[in-house]
Amino acid sequence: MSFDTLGLSAELLRAVAEEGYSKPTPIQSQAIPIILEGRDVLAGAQTGTGKTAGFTLPTLQRLSAAKPTGKYRPVRALVLTPTRELAAQVAENIETYGKYLPLKSTVVFGGVSIGPQISRLRKGVDILIATPGRLLDHVSQNTVDLSRVEILILDEADRMLDMGFIRDIRKLIALLPKQRQNLLFSATFSSDIKLLADSFMRNPALIEVARRNTAAELVDQVVHPVDRNRKREMLSHLIGKHNWRQVLVFMRTKHGANRLSEQLEQDGISAAAIHGNKSQGARTKALADFKQNKVRVLVATDIAARGLDIDQLPHVVNFELPNVPEDYVHRIGRTGRAGNEGQALSLVCVDEHAFLRDIERLLKRDIAKVTLQGFEPDPSIKAEPIVLGRGGNKPGGGGNRKSHNAPARRPKAAQPRFNGQNNGNSNGSRRSPAHTGQRGR
Repeated sequence: MSFDTLGLSAELLRAVAEEGYSKPTPIQSQAIPIILEGRDVLAGAQTGTGKTAGFTLPTLQRLSAAKPTGKYRPVRALVLTPTRELAAQVAENIETYGKYLPLKSTVVFGGVSIGPQISRLRKGVDILIATPGRLLDHVSQNTVDLSRVEILILDEADRMLDMGFIRDIRKLIALLPKQRQNLLFSATFSSDIKLLADSFMRNPALIEVARRNTAAELVDQVVHPVDRNRKREMLSHLIGKHNWRQVLVFMRTKHGANRLSEQLEQDGISAAAIHGNKSQGARTKALADFKQNKVRVLVATDIAARGLDIDQLPHVVNFELPNVPEDYVHRIGRTGRAGNEGQALSLVCVDEHAFLRDIERLLKRDIAKVTLQGFEPDPSIKAEPIVLGRGGNKPGGGGNRKSHNAPARRPKAAQPRFNGQNNGNSNGSRRSPAHTGQRGR
């Protein structure tokens, strides 16, 4: 099958061809024709399989086919994403594929001044990409009108529920016209996702092109057992021995990401950290430098597990295993994308054996264990409780700290995990004005 057979316009096909794509991925070939029919869609596919183009292309087609009358351009399509990085990525896709269409789009998220966003919204846009908190800021200031939205898209919906956005999502849905097309795209399906879908979707077409929570098949996964105090040494050894030029490294906490980045610099390895406490400018620069190979290592909290699209990223390293097993799938999904092979290494100490068991249980397979010569774990070292941020399993941790002897269990996503504040996670959620003076990060 080629894109020519999906019913897309000549303008869209030209833009797709210029990006070097000729054959749609399974999620694209299944979703695009159904979306073009105007049906609601509940779609799931593992990360890196082209979900963004799967909803971007048909949305652009439908909007361009029915142009509104008058000079004013109302928001006709709304895309909600959990993080700034993912919002920016979606906006870039829309700009790329819609460059030959007379449609305007913009993106709004926190961590940056709201003024320029207001200016762009006042000029009128057809497509708005937003994080929920910042969009509610605009709603409260009457700087956006959602009364004429024709298409609602929830991207990475499972992540938005994980981050406690359910109330914000419901508030925003209540502001939209009842007659509209609804698209929900997610890397994983859960009972909570299906409950959310049932609450606002009309007989959606169900598309699932990969088994739930499967890790990318082209990713070579390996566990290296190591003592907790030798992980940094092992990481530097691996990078130097194999001359890795681009490595994405995951930590559980923001403080840990900063510390590891500084330690790698001391080892002579260029590195940058990216997490929720970094300003948007710092996050954007760190990611750009990494993509351009100006730094070899990007150290990230789970804010980067979704929404980072790094072309042909060869290596992902779990310096610390996530305490939520699904996050492991999203982390390693940053490599092995678009048919490319990738490698995911996990440096696992005795404290993390319970986390590893949960991950293998989710994957329904054992991950190969390879002990590196010179880094053999000391069997006399006993497991110690792992310190997690307040809320236990929130990406990046933060807030008051407490210890856990076993992986924290994720609360039901339908129950928001904040009461007016985001408890240290600024990946797209709202923080109290008393804390930052801004919301919708």
